[in-house]
Amino acid sequence: MDNQTLIERLKDIVGPEYVLASAMDLALYSYDASLDKAEPDVVVLPNSTEEVSKVMALAFREKIPILGRGSATNLTGGTIPVKGGIVVHFSRMNRILEIDIPNRTATVQPGVITLDLQTEVLKKGFVYQPDPASQKVSTIGGNIAENSGGPHCLKYGVTSNHILGLELVLNDGTVVWTGDKSRDNPGYDITGLFVGCEGTLGLVTQAILKLERAPEAVKTMLAIYDTIQDGANTVSAIIAEGIVPATLEMMDNQVMRAVEESSKVGYPLDAAAVLIIELDGMPQGMDEKAQKIIQICRQNNVREVKLAKDEAERQDLWAGRKGAFGAMGRLYPSYLCCDGTVPRTKLPEVLNRVLDVGKKYNLPIGNVFHAGDGNLHPLILFDERNPGEKERVLKASSEILKICADAGGTISGEHGVGLEKLKETSLIFCESDLEFGRTIKKAFDPDDILNPGKMIPEPE
Repeated sequence: MDNQTLIERLKDIVGPEYVLASAMDLALYSYDASLDKAEPDVVVLPNSTEEVSKVMALAFREKIPILGRGSATNLTGGTIPVKGGIVVHFSRMNRILEIDIPNRTATVQPGVITLDLQTEVLKKGFVYQPDPASQKVSTIGGNIAENSGGPHCLKYGVTSNHILGLELVLNDGTVVWTGDKSRDNPGYDITGLFVGCEGTLGLVTQAILKLERAPEAVKTMLAIYDTIQDGANTVSAIIAEGIVPATLEMMDNQVMRAVEESSKVGYPLDAAAVLIIELDGMPQGMDEKAQKIIQICRQNNVREVKLAKDEAERQDLWAGRKGAFGAMGRLYPSYLCCDGTVPRTKLPEVLNRVLDVGKKYNLPIGNVFHAGDGNLHPLILFDERNPGEKERVLKASSEILKICADAGGTISGEHGVGLEKLKETSLIFCESDLEFGRTIKKAFDPDDILNPGKMIPEPE
């Protein structure tokens, strides 16, 4: 099928105004938050599961590559149409279909913005826990595709821990449901298979999400350190004590400086690192836990521990952390955000080796990470207009992921594999592991039209 005929067929399905094919449109859909670019052949904006099913059936019959896209905050190239084809943009499918408080669930379409959902359920005294730093713009569908985490994943888990059921459009346009509002279902865990599959097995058109009652009390602290090692040791000591805070987030001096230039939240510019510690739950016993944490901080050479006096002060601390990635854009035109995970006890050693990588390649690296579960996000700063600089960045990133794997960790905590880490999958999987993954992919998508070229490398 030639491209103009494809465009006309898609217009018949969703309406002429919801098919985009101009040079400008294709350029706008050629990138996400990663370093890669590739243009689609056409962009379609469906408004219902039925329309998605018809678009998918057309792609299946004509063997045209197809991928889903939300806000494109993906950091590993998961929404780059490397083989062209159809991009299905879910911005029109952005409705919260039901908030069912008696069953503590919400049913939503994939284009719902994460923070919009959280705001709505909070009005009813409930919380949808997964909170990626991009929650102001990221969509539920994207969070499901990447199995996104966030600061609160230490205590509450990542997206997969909060998905009860999915409506899926399979490769040939067939629509199926997996799971439901109950907490346990017989049969294969197809829901679990699709969460984190990076859109390579099908498209999500509805999701049933688990809600939890909002905590009655919250305490947020800022611990200030003169060395990163003392901050990392504090994290291990808190968990070893049997205390699991809602969050344990760390930033180094490079990141703090960028944040302060951007939003003036009160981070100390002469400190090596800060640790944001948040407790939530019942008011009873929280003061005792907070005092125990402060004691642990002092045992690990903390300079000062500040307790947020009110909600406004707490929001300022979090605004700095969640705006950290954007703030780094003030320092350099480009950055690559690594996403490796290591055992908590290995954090000091691995962080030192990450800094060594930066020196080796003459690249500045800022560190911001979910310290509580050992999920590092080294931000490698550079200017891709300089010849050879992007290549050095990719080499540095690969070395950092190898350091994480060698330390007993893995190559992704929440950003997925996408395009960026295809080569690095060999650090944690053997060839038979990868071939098993290819077998699953072929079972759902034998023609390899669903987000091709992502997640699992081709056999050597």
